[in-house]
Amino acid sequence: MAKNLVIVESPAKAKTIEKFLGKDYKLASSFGHIADLPSKELGVDVEGDFTPKYMVSKDKKEVVKKLKNLAKSSEIVWLASDEDREGEAIAWHLAEELKLDDSNSKRIVFHEITKPAIQKAIKNPRKIDYNLVNAQQARRVLDRLVGYELSPVLWRKVKGGLSAGRVQSVSVRLIVEREREIQGFKAEASYRIDAEFSTSKGQSFKAKLAKNIPTQKEAENFLKSNLGAHFKVAELTTKPAKKSPAPPFTTSTLQQEAARKLNFPVGKTMSMAQRLYESGRITYMRTDSVNLSDEAKKGAFNEIVSAYGKEYAQSRNFKSKAKGAQEAHEAIRPTNFAVHSAGDEYDQKRLYDLIWKRAIASQMSEAKLERTVMKIEANTHKKEFVARGEMIKFEGFLKVYLEGSDDEEEEQQDGLLPRVQVGEDLLSHWIQATERFTRPPARYTEAALVKKLEELGIGRPSTYAPTISTIQNRKYVEKGQIEGTPRKYNQFTLQDEKINHKKLSENIGSDKGKLVPTDVGMVVNDFLVEHFSGILDYNFTAGLERDFDKIAEGNKKWTDVMKSFYSEFHPRVKDVEENAEREVGERVLGKDPSTGKPVSVRLGKYGPMAQIGTVEDEEKPQFASLRPGQTLNTITFDEVMDLFKLPKELGEYKGEAVETNIGRFGPYVRYGKKFVSLDRGEDPLDVTMERALELIKAKEKSEEPIYHYQEKPVQKGVGRFGPFLKWDGMFINVNKKYDFDNLSDGDIEELIEDKIQKEKDKLIHHWEAEGIKVEKARWGRFKVSKGKQKIELPKTTDAKNLTLEEVKAMLDKGKKSTTKRKKTTKKKSKKK
Repeated sequence: MAKNLVIVESPAKAKTIEKFLGKDYKLASSFGHIADLPSKELGVDVEGDFTPKYMVSKDKKEVVKKLKNLAKSSEIVWLASDEDREGEAIAWHLAEELKLDDSNSKRIVFHEITKPAIQKAIKNPRKIDYNLVNAQQARRVLDRLVGYELSPVLWRKVKGGLSAGRVQSVSVRLIVEREREIQGFKAEASYRIDAEFSTSKGQSFKAKLAKNIPTQKEAENFLKSNLGAHFKVAELTTKPAKKSPAPPFTTSTLQQEAARKLNFPVGKTMSMAQRLYESGRITYMRTDSVNLSDEAKKGAFNEIVSAYGKEYAQSRNFKSKAKGAQEAHEAIRPTNFAVHSAGDEYDQKRLYDLIWKRAIASQMSEAKLERTVMKIEANTHKKEFVARGEMIKFEGFLKVYLEGSDDEEEEQQDGLLPRVQVGEDLLSHWIQATERFTRPPARYTEAALVKKLEELGIGRPSTYAPTISTIQNRKYVEKGQIEGTPRKYNQFTLQDEKINHKKLSENIGSDKGKLVPTDVGMVVNDFLVEHFSGILDYNFTAGLERDFDKIAEGNKKWTDVMKSFYSEFHPRVKDVEENAEREVGERVLGKDPSTGKPVSVRLGKYGPMAQIGTVEDEEKPQFASLRPGQTLNTITFDEVMDLFKLPKELGEYKGEAVETNIGRFGPYVRYGKKFVSLDRGEDPLDVTMERALELIKAKEKSEEPIYHYQEKPVQKGVGRFGPFLKWDGMFINVNKKYDFDNLSDGDIEELIEDKIQKEKDKLIHHWEAEGIKVEKARWGRFKVSKGKQKIELPKTTDAKNLTLEEVKAMLDKGKKSTTKRKKTTKKKSKKK
C-alpha cells in the first residue's frame, strides 16, 4: 500500500491530482460530505450548548469503511477538500470518523488543481481551521432550526408538505414583492420623437428629442411645428473618453454573465465550472474575490503581449464591492492563460472561453474612444434634437471582451456621425412621434436574483445555486411561460410635409424563463412575513451572514450566535402555533347567482382551487381547480364561474361520450378512456363537437402504423419533448437531422437500430433467466430493475463488478422497505 493517502471530495478531482503525485500517494474520494445532521430528528441540543448530532448517512457507510481501511494502511492521511467552509467541515468530519490526529494527518489546500499548486500545498500543510468549521456548523445548525421548527407550522396553518428555509424564504419574498409591484403597476403613455437627417453630401444619421412629449395632442402639435422648418447644426461637442475592463469573475458575476451571454441557468453554470475546476482548467469557482495572484497577472501579461502586442497589456488590481467579500481567495481564472480553449464538451468549452476572455481582458489596456454629441435646431420652435456617436480610437480590452448588459434599457450610441460644422444646414427626411409606455419592474431572472442577493449581503457563493434550485423544486417559484398580451399604440410621421397616423400593436408582458411566484409561494410568503417578519427581514438575514464571517475569522463564538437567535425564534414559533389562524390565502369574489352561496378561491390540498359554498352548509361545497396561468390573486369572478362549467359534454363518438376538461397537463378532449390535448391557448369551453372530432381523428391517424420493423408496428407522434417514433414499447426521439414529415423506410430503420444500440450500451448486466438488469441511469448513476421494480444505486456502487447474489439482495431489501412504507402509511391513515 502507498505511504500517503490523499482524500478529496470527488473522483474527478482525485483523477486530476493523481497525475501530479508519485507512486507513494494513493488518491481516494469522500464523495462530498460523509456526515450530516439526522434526517428524522432535530439533531441539535437546543437545551444545552447547541451541540449538533452528526451521523454518517447510509449511502456513505461503505465509503467511510473503505477510507478507514485505507487510512490504517497509510502512514500519513492528507485531507485535501476544498478551501472554503464546506471543505473545511468535510476535512473535520473525515478526521473525526477516521480517528485521525496531528501525528498521522495533514490538511492541505489549493486554489487550483495544477502540478505547482499541489506540490506547494504538500510542502505547506496546515491544521484544520476550526474557525471555518464553526462557521459552517453555525450556518448548518441555524438553517436546521429554522427549517425544522417552521415547516410544521406551515403544515398546520397553510398546507401539508410545505417547508421553509432561511435564505430560500427571503429569496421567495424578493420574487413575490417584485410580482406585486408588477401587478400594481399602471403604465403611463408619452411620445418619443425620432428623426432622420442628412448632410448636404447625402450622409444620413438619426437623432431624437432628449425628453419624451407627455400627450398625443402635444406630440401632434410638435410635428406640425416642424412643417416647413429649416434645420441646422446648433452645437457640436467631441470629447475623448475611456472605457475600462470589468474585473475577473467571482461566483456571482460568472453566473450573471453566463446567463446573459450563454443562456445558462445558475445550476448549469456551477456544474460546468465544477468540472473545469476538477480537471485543472480553472481556479476554484466558489469565490467572492476579484484578486489575481502575481503569478496569474504575469501569465496574463505574457499572453497579451504574445497575442496582441505590448500596447494592449496593462496590469491592474481590483477591489470587491460585494458585502462581506472574502479577499483571501483569487477570482475565477484559467490556470494557464496560454490555453485558449478547454473542456470535455461543448458547453464546458463555451464557459471556459467566457472565463478566459474576462480574465485576460481585466489585464488589458483601456479602450480609447471619441464621443460626439450633435445638437440640431429648427427655426420654427425651441426644442433641440440630439444625435450621439462614438468612435473607437484604440480597442484595448474591447479586442477581446465586453461585459453584457442587464435588462434595464441603456442609452444607445448610434455609431460614427458624419463630419459637420456648427451652423451647417441639414435636410430632414422624416420626424416620427411614437407612443411609448412606462414599463413595470422586470421580473427576476436567475442571474438577476443572484445579483440582488449579493447586493443585500444575503447568502454566499456556495449558496446561490442550491437556493434557486430549492425554491423551484418546492414549487414556490417557477420559470414563467407568460405569453404576453397585445397592446395598441399610435405613431405619427411627418414626411414630405404631410403627417400620417398609424395604429400599431405590440406584445407586452411576455416573460418566458423568468422567475414567477406560484400561488403556493405567495401564500407561504404572506404567512411568514406576517408572523415571522424578523426571519424574513433582509437586514436580519444579511446580519447573520456577517456573524458567520466573524465566526470564520475567530472573532465570535458560534454557540453565542445560536443562543441569541433561538432565544427569540423559538418562543415566536410557539406563539404562532397556538394563536395564529389557519391561513389558506382565501379570496371571496362574490355570490353564485343560482344558489346565493359565496364564491371564493383558496389554496387547497392539491393546489389553488375555486369553491362555491362553505363547509358549514348542509350541502357539500362545489370545487374546481384553477387552470394553468390563473392565480389566486388575479382570477376574476367570471373566470371562476367558467371553471364550474367543466367538464363540458359535447356528444358521442363511436358510442363513447366526448367532453372537454382541464387536467394536470392542461386542457383536453376525452372520449372513452382516450385523451387528446388541446392546442396552446385553446379554451375548453369554446371547443365545438366538430373541433373535438378533428382532434380525435388526428390522434387516431397518428396511432396508425407508418411502417413495420421486425413485424412490429411503428407509430409516430409529437409529444412534450418533440417528435418521436414508438416501436415495441420504446419511444425514440427524432432529431432535426431527419425530415419528420417525410421519413423514409431507411430513416425509420436507422432510428430504431440506433435506439436499440443505445439501450445495449446502457446495459451492464442482464440475467435473462431471472429477469434482472443492471444499466446506466441519469447523472452517472446506475439502476437495477426487475419487472416494474426499479432501484437507483448510490454513486459509490461499483456496478460493473456486482454479482447476481448482491443484486438480488438489493432488490429484496428494496421490496421490504417499500412494504414497510406502505404499512406505515396505512397505519397513519387509520389514525387520522
